[in-house]
Amino acid sequence: MVMKNRTLQFLLSILPVVAAALACSPTRAQDRPKSVIVEEIIARVNNSIITLSDYQKSDAQLKEEIQHGCQNCAADKMESQYRDRQKDLLRDLIDQQLLVQRAKDQGLSVEADVIKRLDEVRKQNNLQSMEDLEKAVEGEGLSWEDYKSQIRNNLLTQEVISREMRNRIIIPEDDVKKYYDEHQKEFVRPEAVVLGEIFLSTEKKTPEESAVIMRKAEDLLNRLKKGEDFAEMAKRYSEGSTAKDGGPLGAFERGQLSKQLEDATFALQKGGLTDVIETKTGFEILKVVDHYQAGQQPLDKVRRDIENEIYMSKMQPALRTYLAQLREESYVTVKPGFNDSAAVAGAGVIQEVSPTPDTPQKGGKKKKLPKPSAGS
Repeated sequence: MVMKNRTLQFLLSILPVVAAALACSPTRAQDRPKSVIVEEIIARVNNSIITLSDYQKSDAQLKEEIQHGCQNCAADKMESQYRDRQKDLLRDLIDQQLLVQRAKDQGLSVEADVIKRLDEVRKQNNLQSMEDLEKAVEGEGLSWEDYKSQIRNNLLTQEVISREMRNRIIIPEDDVKKYYDEHQKEFVRPEAVVLGEIFLSTEKKTPEESAVIMRKAEDLLNRLKKGEDFAEMAKRYSEGSTAKDGGPLGAFERGQLSKQLEDATFALQKGGLTDVIETKTGFEILKVVDHYQAGQQPLDKVRRDIENEIYMSKMQPALRTYLAQLREESYVTVKPGFNDSAAVAGAGVIQEVSPTPDTPQKGGKKKKLPKPSAGS
């Protein structure tokens, strides 16, 4: 599917506030003036640190995010939203550190996904090469390495949360039935199709190259008709933005797709496949994952929606419980004057936080501090 172009500035701003702040690392010790302590540390999370500049950058991005998401709001409403979220700012920075460290402890790697995400940003901004994207990022005042770290930390965090919550949240059938019975009106819907996609790009390709891509798409369609799994094929071959998740596009009512795609998909039943469809940017194969007829939807048609609703309602408290467990297993300290809204009772408090292992003392000497024990 063709994605709407967005400005690079907007794309850079949509990363979570937590990831943005964590990625901003201090200047390397060997590059700093030897007689100056560069960073003020406000929190320590095991062997990692959170600096005042990390906190300030996260705070500034929070304000920008609220302004962007509430452009027509009154000033007092924006201020109220800011106060509500700002009180958890340090908590979120610490949570992110804990989750990233957990991902590394589990040996998780998302490097392939980082590259893919960067390429998606490049395409969305009509940039010719990754070097052009790097220049554009730096033109926005961000370090290229920091920007990649933002994406990497975000992906690692998402992966840990997905793995841990999947094992902790169980949704009984009785809960699904109860939710359906209590929300009948929500399931009166217009006709809609739920689609999956395998997309092969022809952007900047010659006619000869496009013909080769067309034959590849036809080969994929033949394999799908013989019974190969659509989601696995999408993960392996699709070049669309949803490929890593198996190609899900979501639900569409009549009038929300181009006529070409609407005619091709609404004529199919659940499980149906379109022919190879040529678009301005490539070739795609669409699968009708589900087809909702207009009116009251039966439980089996909306079961996944209900499970998602219940999962999300349970996920936040379950995640907070999990993060509290990580804190209890970790060494987390906060400098006086800064509020960690999820502090575990009995945790230590930093009284003097400098010098640190990476911050030179006056005279240019560095003192290597041992890792503190959990009971310190």
